Amino acid sequence: MAKQIQAIRGMNDCLPGDTQVWQKVENILRETVSSFGYQEIRFPIVESTDLFKRSIGEVTDIVEKEMYTFADHNGDSLTLRPEGTAVCVRAGNQNGLLYNQEQRLWYMGPMFRHERPQKGRYRQFHQFGLETFGIATADIDAEVILLTAQLWQQFGISEHVRLELNSLGSNEARAEYREALISYLEQHVDVLDEDSKRRMHSNPLRVLDSKNPDVQAILVDAPKLSEHLDAESKEHFANLCERLDAAGVIYTVNERLVRGLDYYNRTVFEWVTDSLGAQGTVCAGGRYDGLVEQLGGKSSPAVGFAMGLERLVLLLQALECVGDIRRSADVYLAAMGDKASIQAPIIAAKLRADVPGLRVMVHAGGGNFKKQLKRADKSDAVVALIIGEDELEQGVVTVKYLRERKEQVTLELEQVKTLLAELVQS
Repeated sequence: MAKQIQAIRGMNDCLPGDTQVWQKVENILRETVSSFGYQEIRFPIVESTDLFKRSIGEVTDIVEKEMYTFADHNGDSLTLRPEGTAVCVRAGNQNGLLYNQEQRLWYMGPMFRHERPQKGRYRQFHQFGLETFGIATADIDAEVILLTAQLWQQFGISEHVRLELNSLGSNEARAEYREALISYLEQHVDVLDEDSKRRMHSNPLRVLDSKNPDVQAILVDAPKLSEHLDAESKEHFANLCERLDAAGVIYTVNERLVRGLDYYNRTVFEWVTDSLGAQGTVCAGGRYDGLVEQLGGKSSPAVGFAMGLERLVLLLQALECVGDIRRSADVYLAAMGDKASIQAPIIAAKLRADVPGLRVMVHAGGGNFKKQLKRADKSDAVVALIIGEDELEQGVVTVKYLRERKEQVTLELEQVKTLLAELVQS
């Protein structure tokens, strides 16, 4: 026997039992963002490597360690997309969507990062993202956050996630804070771990994210970003908080909250949970007003978020909030004899057409009555419809209940349709 080829580490199959959960989650996401007026955009999985170097930042972990980058046959450097925001901006610029226009867009699909695989974090993962362009005021920041709050309500997990907010200020204010933070960290270099030492000069705000208790201890007295915010950013943040307060959204201002991507400014936020063991981020986002221009477009304010679907699905399953999953088939249609086998798919098509939402699986592969009913029992179907030559001549169908102790009955096709319509609604 030939050796089986296995999936690549950190890139997982999604099997039929799981895909139903994913489809339900995806449908809720689609329906909710569409109700806010957002439109879907789709873009390639492979992009120019320069796109991510220019947007995410060359000294970030993603670009330095995690991207799947390769040279194509022309020698061009290409990368499997590690995130969606930069790609969405590239697509918007290239297709003229962002020039003096407001846009509300969403996307969903696989992303790729070469990280150490662990629960809820994989090398191929699926991301749902939402981006708005052309609106600089805090009302759109609030809308994006309120939309995520609506999603948690739809999923039934509002009590299990909490919102953390911060403002990174303008690029100028952040640059000023960066120098103050570097100066402070240099005084405590003996306490910093190797990762923090490496980040201290290249990306010092990421030191604030350190999980090392010793580093966290010295950060207690570190300069605060809020002390360096410009007046306009303070006003923007206050306006956002006022709107969230009015909407009844509970949040915590976390002054150490920064994002791992270089393009953020002003508003940043995360929805976090403790229901997956260690604290985990379920959704994160913020404002990135300079990115459109940075990637070759005309300056346009922007704000958005992204959430990893693997982690969201894990959370829903852990909290038993997945809800009822639709069975793969309601009806298994068994056919006895060649004539019945030929008519079976025709009858199934009529049933599907006349009973909206009905799922009919037609037996295939031949076999006697016993074999066909055994297949019916193994299916998800709740009833088996049996047709043979006698049933065809009389225009009737035998109904056998597979999950209930009820006597099988023989009915005319119109009566069967009424029965199946009730089944679909139950």
